[in-house]
Amino acid sequence: MIKTKTISTKDAEIISHLRNNARKKITHIAQETNIPVTTIYDKLRVHDKRIVDKHTTLINFSEIGMHARAHIAINVPLEKKSELQEFLTNNSNVNSLYKTSFGSDFLAEVVFRNSGEVENFIEYLEKEYQTENVQSFNIVQDLKKEAFLTDKNHIEVINNV
Repeated sequence: MIKTKTISTKDAEIISHLRNNARKKITHIAQETNIPVTTIYDKLRVHDKRIVDKHTTLINFSEIGMHARAHIAINVPLEKKSELQEFLTNNSNVNSLYKTSFGSDFLAEVVFRNSGEVENFIEYLEKEYQTENVQSFNIVQDLKKEAFLTDKNHIEVINNV
């Protein structure tokens, strides 16, 4: 059995406010939750190392001229796996990279100016790393993104674990 760590309802409520709007002032969170500002501040300091992986800004890529996004599932021969992982990790067009366990070795979210550049990228992977069974899924619209624990109603999911 996997031992899971849980967080209190109060902690989840604070995190929910920040997941919804990371720039929200602590004083506003305090007013909406009836939790003292000092308590929120102390909890944020503790959670910054334990729960929060990264503070970042989500970008509308189309607004900066990057109109093609895709998730690419990549399978690669064992002898090329670490070399490909290093390439993908260091490639500027790779927004997110995951190691997977079912049918593919890696799942990469890539961002390019157009779909032709995505295809060129895939062809490069096939040529340089002898990738096998590369599958590309073009993202045409975000329907839901980074939504877990952005609403007070989501807190019950954590409490039912």
